[in-house]
Amino acid sequence: MNAIISASELASELAGENPPVVLDVRWHHEGSLRSAYEEGHIPTAVFVDLDADLAGPAGSGGRHPLPDVGRFGAVMRAAGVSQDRDVVVYDGGQNWAAARLWWMLRWTGHASVRVLDGGIGLWAGPLEQGAGTAPAEGSFEPAPNSKDLLDADSAAALARSGLLLDARAAERYRGEIEPIDSVAGHIPGAVSAPTTENVAPDGRFRPAAELADRFKGLGAADTAEIGVYCGSGVSGAHEVLALAVAGIPAALYVGSWSEWSADPARPVATGADPQ
Repeated sequence: MNAIISASELASELAGENPPVVLDVRWHHEGSLRSAYEEGHIPTAVFVDLDADLAGPAGSGGRHPLPDVGRFGAVMRAAGVSQDRDVVVYDGGQNWAAARLWWMLRWTGHASVRVLDGGIGLWAGPLEQGAGTAPAEGSFEPAPNSKDLLDADSAAALARSGLLLDARAAERYRGEIEPIDSVAGHIPGAVSAPTTENVAPDGRFRPAAELADRFKGLGAADTAEIGVYCGSGVSGAHEVLALAVAGIPAALYVGSWSEWSADPARPVATGADPQ
């Protein structure tokens, strides 16, 4: 199934006999954007808070570690999610937060999840205001799989034996700046692949063939195992989504640089060279 959906396709599906569950996950690193949801959201969309619902407390596991799986399942059921019903997620247009929810639903076993390409800014239909109406309870029961998830050790191993992509800005990868975490640089062996290069100026993903060429140029053609990390597991999910659009499976290191750099025993590389 395609990992993304256009605004016109979503409008058509919402008018059909079996409309998808729509989840609004607009987010900013400074806090919740529930107020933006209440000002106007796609009809029937339910708000999901990235910090409260899609991450556990920040700590040694990073700034956005995974939440308790049972709690995540309860949040998804309250939002109307069931295993046998399509889900579409969207955010304000950057698609980082939407990708995080897309990845988490896929990781926990939902087979039909898509991201609204370009976010709500490309939605031309009507908007609803207010807090929204609670949907009927869903039946989704999360069943996490290990193949989509990396920890620090498996990410380090993949950087040596496969392909580990760093989705942060190139200057953060090189260690020239570090605006958030305490140490600058990258995981030794990781390849710089800023996720911002996966999208066109309007925020939509570049065509699948272009993305495939990009990732092959970064080494995806040379290995069957690919992983991605970023600062805290949000923009990295967007890169995993871009890889999926290109038809390339990849795993996500959720702890990412915020977890890696918190341990002084872990090695750090700087400069443009992966090593």
